Amino acid sequence: MRQNVAIAFAAALWQGVAAQAPAYGQCGGNNWTGPTTCVSGYYCQVQNEWYSQCVPGTASTTSSTRTTLSTSTTSATSTRTSSQPGTTSTAGACTGTFTPISASNYVAALGVGWNLGNSLDATPNEDSWNNPPVTEKVFDYVVSEGFKSVRIPVTYTHHLDSESPNWTINANWLQRVENVIDMALARNLYVITNLHHDSWEWADVTASGADITAIQSRFKAVWTQVATKLRCKSSRLSFESINEPPATTAAHGALINQFNQIFNDAVVASGGFNPQRVLQFAGGGMDATKTTQWFQAPSGVNNPWALQFHYYSPYDFVFGAWGKTIWGSADDKTTMTNEFSIVRGNFTNVPLVLGEFDVSVVHTEPAARWKWFDHLATTVKTLGIAPIVWDNGLDHLDRNTGIWRDPVSIAILKAGLAGQKNSLPDSTTDASATTQSSSAFIWNRVGSEVADYKLPWLFNGNTLTGVKTNSGKTLSSGSDYTTASDSITFTKSFLSQYLGPSVSTGSKANLTLTFSAGAFSNVEIIQWDTPKFLSTPAPVLGQDLSIPINYNGLKLVAAVRAKATDGTYLFDDWTQWLGPLQQARITYNGQFFFDGAQVVLKDATLQAVKSLGKPVDFLFEFYPRVEGNSISYTLTL
Repeated sequence: MRQNVAIAFAAALWQGVAAQAPAYGQCGGNNWTGPTTCVSGYYCQVQNEWYSQCVPGTASTTSSTRTTLSTSTTSATSTRTSSQPGTTSTAGACTGTFTPISASNYVAALGVGWNLGNSLDATPNEDSWNNPPVTEKVFDYVVSEGFKSVRIPVTYTHHLDSESPNWTINANWLQRVENVIDMALARNLYVITNLHHDSWEWADVTASGADITAIQSRFKAVWTQVATKLRCKSSRLSFESINEPPATTAAHGALINQFNQIFNDAVVASGGFNPQRVLQFAGGGMDATKTTQWFQAPSGVNNPWALQFHYYSPYDFVFGAWGKTIWGSADDKTTMTNEFSIVRGNFTNVPLVLGEFDVSVVHTEPAARWKWFDHLATTVKTLGIAPIVWDNGLDHLDRNTGIWRDPVSIAILKAGLAGQKNSLPDSTTDASATTQSSSAFIWNRVGSEVADYKLPWLFNGNTLTGVKTNSGKTLSSGSDYTTASDSITFTKSFLSQYLGPSVSTGSKANLTLTFSAGAFSNVEIIQWDTPKFLSTPAPVLGQDLSIPINYNGLKLVAAVRAKATDGTYLFDDWTQWLGPLQQARITYNGQFFFDGAQVVLKDATLQAVKSLGKPVDFLFEFYPRVEGNSISYTLTL
């Protein structure tokens, strides 16, 4: 997933600086602000109002590229249903009836969907990663939150009783997969299941020396068994060919198209109700750019079908790279709109599923994150794309307690898909800013007197209808807070119940704000001071360096700057061309990490310091992201 997003991010940077659009790049369309001419040998062909693309030839040349996919064909194959209201299986000994559904109706019925991530797709076993085995209550939590569909990723690599030529899947594992799918179907959820991490564990067509014949044979064998096991399920169950299959060239893209053909043929041949089931195909990496360039539908498809792609962009914001903690400028929104419009523009009549997307609650600032979710919801609503949020068990649903860790993001998605305008806390969007503000918080520093606190707010045509504390107290308009056309102000008298010069640090209250329409929002009241390391352990090459910390406020690291004492950047010296909050910053997870008790410099970072041969100053930055709210730590190896 990271690799795919990084490539997309690089492509976005290219479009931003190039004088001409690259081969097969976008060159026009509604709201497009990039280049409108193409590199030599290509011309800008209008596909529809949303999208124009650089294709081979000259303006007088009739294009034969895949972007001219026949709309009559895609419409017919992707939306077909039986003329009968319900059919009985003629093969596969299914009992009961199957109610056919078109792909377009199926996608429309998905609503906002949820991914059961890091469970059946975990390796080697269901509970090997961060989640307990799936129970029925998980789907009760999902239904209670208002979701209409679930995607159930499954990895089969480690559950085989035999290898080539049969590739026999363990019967207990197949039964477990069926049982979990049945849990969801029993709650009237629409369900999508797939081959997940198999894509990189054994089905990687880009791997050096990849035996394509063997890979395709195994792919067919696995899907034949899965489809046979599930062939009598209702029409609420859809099959997805393969998750994010690696692809870096057009030749790889063609091989992914062959995967889709093998998948289609195996599912249909398995009988039961499967010849009528909604299928979902994949493009290279399920990346928007690669999918639009290389995807071609299988031949002879009679099943209704949809196309699935994923979205984790921009890479630096989504994955915590290079100090990118802000999002929501006009350019940010235009970029997202254009990226989705490219896919819709290439597949005008094809039902589209956004099978994965997310911005993690673990490491991102809420106001920026909520703006991202809001614009995504608005965009997919406009373009008719079904969104299914990724959840690895750490970001959204606590599957043990049923608590949603970021209910505002989910509420924003649901309201946006319902066509409602959301009211959002405002925040910094200027990439040249030297500090970052956020109306998702009320801050008071130790030693500071409490005063009225004004929060800039994006009402988007709504009005504030109420405020409650996490203890259930309803605030009074006028005495506890006031509103203006673009702000909410909380009064000194109200805030003094929680904050003061000598109050201990930490989160003091969480406010829930409701509006005349759209999602609710949250504001957290925090007393803060500069964090302190509790000790500075000696670094040891070959292992991560963990430093215990007292956050003295919000337990969230904003960014880490890594620069040698002589000014040399430890990593990525090109970040000197970014804004002040991003220069010399390193990347979350790969180079640094944190949790509620410690900050961590990864071993790869220690090795880089050793290789540089100079003392390196690490500046750990926190929220509020203002001058002085940081810890400097110099490391010599």
